[in-house]
This record gives sequence, C-alpha cells and structure tokens, in this order.
Amino acid sequence: MGSLNQESVLAVLRTVKDVDLQRDIVSLNFVRNLEIDGTAVRFKLVLNTPASPSKMKLEHAAREAVLSIPGVEAVEIRLESEIPQARIAEGKQTVPGISNIVAVSSGKGGVGKSTVAVNLAIALGQYGAKVGLLDTDVYGPNVPIMVGVNAEPAVRGQKLLPHEVYGIKVMSLGFLNRGDKPVIWRGPMLHTAVRQFLYDVEWGDLDYLIVDMPPGTGDAQLSLAQLVPVQGAVLVTTPQEVALGDVRKAYKMFEQVHIPVLGIVENMSYFICPTCSERHQIFGTGGGADLAKGFNSNLLGQVPLSINVREGGDIGIPIVVGAPDSPQAEAFKQIAQNVATQLGLLTLGGVGLPVIDMSDNRGDRFAV
Repeated sequence: MGSLNQESVLAVLRTVKDVDLQRDIVSLNFVRNLEIDGTAVRFKLVLNTPASPSKMKLEHAAREAVLSIPGVEAVEIRLESEIPQARIAEGKQTVPGISNIVAVSSGKGGVGKSTVAVNLAIALGQYGAKVGLLDTDVYGPNVPIMVGVNAEPAVRGQKLLPHEVYGIKVMSLGFLNRGDKPVIWRGPMLHTAVRQFLYDVEWGDLDYLIVDMPPGTGDAQLSLAQLVPVQGAVLVTTPQEVALGDVRKAYKMFEQVHIPVLGIVENMSYFICPTCSERHQIFGTGGGADLAKGFNSNLLGQVPLSINVREGGDIGIPIVVGAPDSPQAEAFKQIAQNVATQLGLLTLGGVGLPVIDMSDNRGDRFAV
C-alpha cells in the first residue's frame, strides 16, 4: 500500500472495528469528510452516541492505522457524534424531534427505579446528548424532589415548557399536582395524561427521552406501548428474590408488547463499609446477573448501596452531579454508556418495532 490516496486510507480504516457494534468504522459510516493534504490526513470520526465507551480507543486505533501508511506524517481526527433516529414501524406515531424513547421500569416499587431514571438521564446529558426526562409515575411522582424543582411549568401557546435542570429537560405530573393531594385515576385518564406529556410538551429536539414508568405492569406501560415507538426498556431490580420475581413479570410484559429490553440494572447491589472497606451483600448476590443471563439479556450495571445516593435524591442533587467521582456515579455513567450502546445496536439491526395488537384472539383487552 505505497500510494497515499482516499482508498488507501479507507482500506486501513476498515481494519478498525467498534468492539461493541462488531463492525468496522467505515461500514458504520463513522468516517466522514476525509481529506488528504500532502502528507497530512484529516477526517471526522462521527460516532452514533457521545456516550460511546470505546470512543477514545477508536480514535487512537484510527490514528495509528492511518499513520501506518507510508508517506503519512500527520493525522487530524475530529471526534463528533450523531445519534440516529430510531426506526419507526408503519402505523406508529412519532413524537416530533425525539430520536429515541427509553422506558425505565420495574416490577415493584422501592427498588430505586426513579433514582436510576434520573441519574441515567443526567449522565447521558453529561456525555453531550440532548436528553429529556418524563415522569409518568402519576401515583407517586418523585422526580421533582430528586431534581430539586417545585414549580409549575410555563406555557407557550398550547404547550407546556419542561423545566431545564442539570442539562436535561424534565416534565412530571408532580409539577402540576403539587402538595399532598392524591391522584386517583383509572386507565383511560392515565392514557390521556401520558399522551399529553408526550405530545403537548415542547420537548424540542432530543436524542433520548428517558421515561420513568410507574412500577408494575399496568396501564402506563400499555399506554406508552400503544402511543409511541419505544426503542427499548431498562428494568431495575435489587438482588433479592422478592424483587427479581416481579421483574421477571415486567420483562415478559415488555416482550409481549414487542418492546426490546435493553438490559437489567441491579440497584443496591452491595454495601462497602466505610471503616473496613469490606463488601457486604445486604440484599443477596448475583440476582441481577442471573436474571439477565436467564433472559439472554444484558446486565447494564450494578449500583452500590450508599447513603449519599439517598441523600442526594432527597435534596435534589443526584449523585452524578453531587459526587461525580463516587463509585455510585461511575456505575450510573457506565449504565448510560451501555444503554447508548444497546440502542446503537438496535438501530443498526434495521428492523422497525412492530405495531402492537392490544387484544387477544377473543377481542378482549390485552392482559398480563
């Protein structure tokens, strides 16, 4: 390969593979605007997410590959990201401006689902993505407390304006139903509320909309499945069996409504004693990993139990903001990278999500 031209550069770049996506960076269309100026080579490396765990390795490998060409003395790589629009199945209505919708769910309450949703959304934003967080847990909307916002949203025209905090856009029923007044809604009212939060909020352009679902397998999950093309679901559990059993039901529900499960997050995985540094498995061990393996899914991450996570949520300063270098924050950042990677894999798969039939053969309403 003695001559320096675009084909010789692309040839060596085809040997550089993204280990997560299992394809080379040329076929992935990551290499853009290739220019050769004498002995210097310049190009953009445009990844499909700013949260790619391999971006620095890919840049280094691409640089070394091009420098191996005789005659190349300098390589200039501009690292960028471009998050693709999720493929939409025929018959599904999109939410204008939103590329990917991710549901964060659990089979039961008390496992830290909202904590995961909040920190996941902010972590994706910290990587440079445009992110929204929608709290559809209408019966117990905790997101306003966790992000430290207690004000009604402004209105522009016929649309609500989401609050902007920690680099993301946030909307919750808790902003509208303030105080201790309970929400007593039946299924149709919940369906209407979810629809309004999706289509009557001025979200703008978003790479990811993270949806904090109510626990369980009820109306909110089915409403979201009916309304929009959810790209994937993240299931949250603790290691203990009483939580795992309910998450198994949630996993099967998402399978039945044809929403891919991106993977499992095991929250409160273990506790590290601050005095002796010994690891204590308070809620058991290996439950999330075993669950992921049993469903041939992914363990997206394990978050250690820490009082700092709870305190941060109570005062409206999530752990990825208040203690970004802590083990818990690092776990959430890893989860964000893994979620972004799984979404990238789904997009590359080239298969749109199917239209959901909410009835069985007898015409009855879908039931789990």
